[in-house]
Amino acid sequence: MAVLPIVILGDPALHAPTEPVTGSPEEIRDLVRDLYETMDAANGVGLAANQVGVRKRVFVYDCPDLDTEDGEGVSREDVEARGGWITRRGCVVNPVLETSEIPETMPDPEEDLEGCLSVPGVNFPRGRAWWARVTGTDENGEPVSVEGYGLFARCLQHEVGHLDGFLYTDHLIGRNRKAAKKHIRDAGWGVPGLSWDPTTDPDPFADEEDEDEDGWDGPDGHGDNRDDHNHDDEAIPFHG
Repeated sequence: MAVLPIVILGDPALHAPTEPVTGSPEEIRDLVRDLYETMDAANGVGLAANQVGVRKRVFVYDCPDLDTEDGEGVSREDVEARGGWITRRGCVVNPVLETSEIPETMPDPEEDLEGCLSVPGVNFPRGRAWWARVTGTDENGEPVSVEGYGLFARCLQHEVGHLDGFLYTDHLIGRNRKAAKKHIRDAGWGVPGLSWDPTTDPDPFADEEDEDEDGWDGPDGHGDNRDDHNHDDEAIPFHG
């Protein structure tokens, strides 16, 4: 296994549809292991193969499951009854995405914050469907179907979007789109050959986690204090 560099917006691998996996599970086993290790090292909640420069239709995830169908979220009492947060971890090969209706209104600047390991260190509001389901196979070739609401649904949509050749910034609207374009230009992104290494480079989202002082985990859902997290109080941006 290896931690791989994560390519940054502008790398060609991020801006074209990935290729379906047609070989046996053994042929992608090392890739899947590297994706898990890289995601964990980057403190991410999801990672698509083309984010490490491999144009294969496969992603991994390790995402808190915080939200409910009615939108109320998981209360502290629910967390305690479960014995802690439920974090869903897995792999989907050749995913097919289904969603509820995607809102067309301006996204909420707090509830809809989203980030991306390939657009490191920034978040922008992005409207997403509240419910999503992905079907495909797992790393062993077994059929798999995963679905969820809120943050987990955002994770599924974000990662399949990567495999379709899009970043979340491609779908921003209004002032958020303008702000993203300015940040990308100022950062010098949008050209091939840029990447960051989770083993040697600082966590680009670490400052957001350091701001946590009340028992929340980090804003990308991967901190150390999940048992203390009260989802009724604050939304968690997604980084994948």
